[in-house]
Amino acid sequence: MFQFSRRLALVFGIALPVLETIRRFSQLGDFAYWPMWLDDLLLGAALLTGARMTSGLRYHNARYLAAAWGAACGMGYYSFFAQLQRLDVTDPAPISSAWVATIKGVGLALAILALIGALKRPRERDDELLQHPERLEQMLDSSDDA
Repeated sequence: MFQFSRRLALVFGIALPVLETIRRFSQLGDFAYWPMWLDDLLLGAALLTGARMTSGLRYHNARYLAAAWGAACGMGYYSFFAQLQRLDVTDPAPISSAWVATIKGVGLALAILALIGALKRPRERDDELLQHPERLEQMLDSSDDA
């Protein structure tokens, strides 16, 4: 479940800014809409940072991944339920408001699962260390941590 969380952070970290840019492309010239665009860029950066900080068996950095998913859950919750209230309003996306709400709902559900996964310690960790004790050095190497 932890690896699912890491991999999904990579996917969401790239997809969120790209999809939001496509969705709001017609509004990018209007600075009033930039906060609605930039939040996905910041969230994407947080998810990519969390995935990077937990790579190489560095499970002790799971707090970064969990924090990014916590932010994603909070932002996704608001975004999904606000979209549900505006189903009758035309969305800036090239698809219907109902489809945008569906995508946001699925994204929120996946973010909740990923948050749970980020909080769970991988089961194979102990077995892996018994079979490969040299990996303990990788896990304890704090020179990569920011």
